[in-house]
Amino acid sequence: MKTLRNTKIGETVKVVKIHGEGAVKRRIMDMGITKHTDIYVRKVAPLGDPIEVTVRNYELSLRKADAEMIEVE
Repeated sequence: MKTLRNTKIGETVKVVKIHGEGAVKRRIMDMGITKHTDIYVRKVAPLGDPIEVTVRNYELSLRKADAEMIEVE
């Protein structure tokens, strides 16, 4: 299983599934990250947290813990 956290800089991936439950999953989906959405990884901070991505033509920063819940292909 490949997650958004394991994606390299400059790579575009498609969301397969969002793991997690309740408020955490809802918060991720409210940011525009839903099934079949393309995500482009722009930058990763030096210590790996946060990850800056482009989703639906806007920039978004995600924590490592949130990025680990997003399964991609």
